[in-house]
Amino acid sequence: MKAVHFGAGNIGRGFVGLILHKAGYEVVFADVNAELIDALATTPSYVVTEVGDGASVWTVDNYRALNSSTHESDVIAEIASADIVTTAVGPNVLRFVAPLIAKAIEQRSADLAPLVVMACENAINATDLLRAEVEKTLPGAAAVFANTAVDRIVPGQDPDAGLNVTVESFFEWAIESTPFGASTPVIPDAHFVDDLAPYIERKLFTVNTGHATAAYHGFAAGVASMSEAFSTPAIADEVRAVLAETKALLVAKHDFDPEVQQAYIDKNMVRFANPELSDTVDRVGRQPLRKLSRNERFVGPAAQLAERGLGSDALVRTMGVALRFDVAEDPQSVELQQKLAAETADEFVASVTGLDAAHPLYPAVVEVVRAHQK
Repeated sequence: MKAVHFGAGNIGRGFVGLILHKAGYEVVFADVNAELIDALATTPSYVVTEVGDGASVWTVDNYRALNSSTHESDVIAEIASADIVTTAVGPNVLRFVAPLIAKAIEQRSADLAPLVVMACENAINATDLLRAEVEKTLPGAAAVFANTAVDRIVPGQDPDAGLNVTVESFFEWAIESTPFGASTPVIPDAHFVDDLAPYIERKLFTVNTGHATAAYHGFAAGVASMSEAFSTPAIADEVRAVLAETKALLVAKHDFDPEVQQAYIDKNMVRFANPELSDTVDRVGRQPLRKLSRNERFVGPAAQLAERGLGSDALVRTMGVALRFDVAEDPQSVELQQKLAAETADEFVASVTGLDAAHPLYPAVVEVVRAHQK
């Protein structure tokens, strides 16, 4: 069995690549980072070290690596004969890998089973987005496209770690089963579910929302590390307030048991505070424009709460705090500050959050933007 995985970074090596390796796949990593690909191509193995309850150390081998920029035809050929193609490149990069997948599907032998395509991104229904991009090149692409929900904390790594990756021991890879019919892929560490939407939103609106909340409040408070942010009572209280609101949405929308969702929140608060997984607020808070967009971790749940007549004060408050995120090394942070200076509050809310003036959440978000601009 063979899997081609786009994105050879820490998540690719320490999460998706590891799980595929454990499932018995030969993994072909594809990435545009020449230094990283060269290191993988010349190294027979790397080590993934888990920290936390039930931790293990894994050695990953039986992989190859290709530069998808300079060896595009080779990557296409690998996909054309693979069983699975996965991504962990970020939602905004999917449009760049899609043409390669489309060309590979077009070249694929009719004797092979349909290619399985799964985008493993921190976004709702990312595989649908990838499919749409693939079908721009190849309408009606003959492949199995399945959405997934992925969850594993992979912090910034020690500069001297090389290819080795430290991750938390907890992980979840949920895959929608419907596209496969009776023939699901062999991935023992993943679980296949009939309805993926509750898993995607539970993870995005708990893990990602909580993590980003701590990063933005931590940055505003002058805190450098995520572990310090979560050990600061005022910041931890803000995270709990935000997650109480997203809990109310998840319970109302997906009929989650309130006690089960609270237990999920409590478990994640422990995960977040793990000092062995400490990250920086600058790294976790990067790309604020994406994180403040319409269907992402703040506006997404707050808008749905407002539509249901439920409160979202803590979420809106955190959106306001996120406007203070100013990190010169992050292009979106720079653009955020430029937009705040150049646009009116109404223009900013429309262009960044995607909310229109008729939406019940709109006035509150305009108010926090206007207050920030004074």
